[in-house]
Amino acid sequence: MNNQKILLQSKRIVIKLGSSIITNDGNGIDEICLSHLVDQISKLANQGKEIIVVSSGAIAAGLKKLGIVKRPRELSELQAAAAVGQMDLLHIYEKLFSKCNLIPAQVLLTHEDLSDRKRYLNARSTLNNLIVKKVIPIINENDTVASDEIRFGDNDTLGAMVANLLEADLLVILTDQDGLFSDDPRKNHSAYLVEHAYIDDDRLDLLARDTTSSIGTGGMTTKIQAARKAALSGAHTIIASGRRENILTDVSENNFYGTFLECREPKQLARKKWLADVLRPKGKIFIDTGATNALINEGKSLLSVGVIKVEGNFDRGEAVKCFDVEGKEIAQGLINYSSDELDKIKGISTDKIESILGYVNELSLIHRNNLVIMKSKGK
Repeated sequence: MNNQKILLQSKRIVIKLGSSIITNDGNGIDEICLSHLVDQISKLANQGKEIIVVSSGAIAAGLKKLGIVKRPRELSELQAAAAVGQMDLLHIYEKLFSKCNLIPAQVLLTHEDLSDRKRYLNARSTLNNLIVKKVIPIINENDTVASDEIRFGDNDTLGAMVANLLEADLLVILTDQDGLFSDDPRKNHSAYLVEHAYIDDDRLDLLARDTTSSIGTGGMTTKIQAARKAALSGAHTIIASGRRENILTDVSENNFYGTFLECREPKQLARKKWLADVLRPKGKIFIDTGATNALINEGKSLLSVGVIKVEGNFDRGEAVKCFDVEGKEIAQGLINYSSDELDKIKGISTDKIESILGYVNELSLIHRNNLVIMKSKGK
């Protein structure tokens, strides 16, 4: 698939806005630049694109308001600045998106939220619900409570983890640089922009520079690492300057100036490999003939009504194996209910789950996007 087709077909896009874009050289939030970017995001949303924003800037905005010139080292000072700056940042986002008749929503995450399976699933369900409702999630690290052990450290990594979480097609990292260069263009005038590369190319590591600003924490190395994390779920990555006019609309039209890091592995294949090879199953589910046919031949999700028996102890979000009535393994996937919950609702239709459990986690036990078939059609 050529680059143009990849970008034109990208529907779910995570856009990471760096501190160097959101803030004006440490002088508070650059509302003019942010306004241009929000206008472009609204155009993409109106075209049917699903946009998720990962935003830096809270700490920088707070430092400005508190009159602190140099970024402090103490975590508690950074947390205090984030608490102050987050108010200003979200107020501006609310104002700008309202002008475009869009609703933004604040979502604060820590590394622990995406490491714990239950919280991971809760975060994904919430974000997917916002997206379905045409709301624009504005995601930031929860700097006010994050510690050294659980903080992402930079929002490039957070952007990649969100891309994995939501199975995005594309991660766009906007910074104050035009992309990845063959050398530091500020020191070498012969340096050229790397317009395209495959994300698994080891030569990328030789080009990265650990440059940081007095406001932000990321450098080009973190951006390449983020791109590789995003590629684990099949997402491509673009690194470009957020200060270039119409950069986001240009990206959607494949007419942009920046670096395109392509993931060679198709999105669905990357996801299926992860489900089949990386996750260790914690339990077994035995399903009837109708459910087996629905999974293998119709590409449907697994519902509670098709479950005959449950074996093992597992929590919501863990991997389980599915077996047919003959005891043959047919699929593996991420379960939306614990073994105790599933034992209560096995063989029960979806509309009766709430009356039995008192709540509904998801309508399906295993969604088809979180399911890999281990047995071919018709076999």
